[in-house]
Amino acid sequence: MLDAFAPLDRSLLDDFQRGLPACPRPFAWMAEQLDSTEAEVIARLTALRDDGAITRVGATVRPNTAGASTLAALAVPEARLEQVAAFLGGFDEVNHSYLRENDWNLWFVVTASDSAHLDQTLDTIRRDTGLTLLDLRLLRPFNIDLGFSLSGAGAQPLTRKQIDIDALREDDRPLLHHLSHGLPLCPHPFKAVADALGRPEDTVIARTDALIKAGIISRFGVIVRHRRIGWSANAMVVWKVPDAQVEAAGTALASLSGVTLCYQRRTVPDLWRFGLFSMIHARSRDEAHEVLSRAKALPELAGIEHQVLFSTRCFKQTGAALTNSR
Repeated sequence: MLDAFAPLDRSLLDDFQRGLPACPRPFAWMAEQLDSTEAEVIARLTALRDDGAITRVGATVRPNTAGASTLAALAVPEARLEQVAAFLGGFDEVNHSYLRENDWNLWFVVTASDSAHLDQTLDTIRRDTGLTLLDLRLLRPFNIDLGFSLSGAGAQPLTRKQIDIDALREDDRPLLHHLSHGLPLCPHPFKAVADALGRPEDTVIARTDALIKAGIISRFGVIVRHRRIGWSANAMVVWKVPDAQVEAAGTALASLSGVTLCYQRRTVPDLWRFGLFSMIHARSRDEAHEVLSRAKALPELAGIEHQVLFSTRCFKQTGAALTNSR
């Protein structure tokens, strides 16, 4: 996949997935690192976005800090799949939606400004689809952020850091909403965001920097579409781990090379008993199964029941909605 992109594009995709500074001209800063020009960097990022290699240049917001979110699933009859997936896609609150190989086949992330709005959105989905919905709230993160290398070096997990939730201000939520949907690809993107919010540019930059340092923005940079750059095998592996063993098992999984995400979620009695979730992003199913074999061999997971849910289709992938849209 590395050869599919020109050198400048490879650098933009590989080297700037994290660490973009909050400054008046971030694309000029990128250009300086690449011995290029601001205009060329903006042009190439625009082309990569239009081609589907990146979703945006902006922020990922740590779950359940500035808003409320959950992972949900529906068991959709095949004859209704297109209709239900399109229905979910119409919600601004649904920012990720995937088809996976399981009876619970349609998986999606719902993010809202607060728990009440999240609950309202889930209730609307239940009512209008007539389907049972799994609501699998996050209980404990072990590793919840990642990046992807074009060179085949594997996904790049983010070291977990302490979060300073007290740094968040109520008026940061509209700013985070804009940043999670991407900076405008123009020479002064923070000024454009500031104008949209009716705030001074220097205030917007200062608040963005503060939110990055506080860990509320978990990653700020180029957000790639992993399938488009070669990481086409996406397996969600869920484990039925006893509560007393979750801490040890989650820590071990999060440290295993090839496991890109790991977290504990709420279970649903009689419907979903798998509380430990892990993600494997690989370039092939065989490569994903190799990672899974190493995971199963961990002493902390010896004999633990698990299921493997490969994704077969992405219906939606956007930034999170952190302001009420309905």
